[in-house]
Amino acid sequence: MTTQTSTAIGSALLRQQFAAAHQLLEATMADVTTEQAHWMPPGIANPLGATYAHVVSAEDYIVQGMFKQVAPLAATDWTGRTGVSEPMPSPGPQWSEYPGWTRRVTVDLAALAVYAQAVYAATDAYVSGLNDADLARPFDLTPLGLGPQTVASALSIIGLNHVGNMTGEISCLKGLQGARGYPF
Repeated sequence: MTTQTSTAIGSALLRQQFAAAHQLLEATMADVTTEQAHWMPPGIANPLGATYAHVVSAEDYIVQGMFKQVAPLAATDWTGRTGVSEPMPSPGPQWSEYPGWTRRVTVDLAALAVYAQAVYAATDAYVSGLNDADLARPFDLTPLGLGPQTVASALSIIGLNHVGNMTGEISCLKGLQGARGYPF
């Protein structure tokens, strides 16, 4: 297999997986109301709107910040237009503020969905530009407890996996409110 062919398969597969994950997330969110988004679940579960804001913001921070090493869209072109009342706390010392943020953040679902599309497009642009050497480059996730990885596996673990996990949480939060979770 030539490098060009193998690169096309690697980046194409990641692009396809991200597109499918984003499609399912957005289909799951399609009929969510403002009331459902801000409903406070029992216990320590996060509200649905905060979960959606989290998954979109996290992808922006992960792809733009961690992988591309540039400022997230939310801190540049999308400042003040993300549909989120306040930015999600960053991992690190501020992360202890995350539970409080999930309880007080409000979301404008329509604006957040538009920001989400910009984040998804930025992710697709980044992934489509990766070649074999990029995909195989070491990427250390030890600070997250996940050890040494490659760019390809790190994108799968903290990108794709995260979107899937949060989509499941959103589906559950809809179900707890008597609504259909997944769209199928």
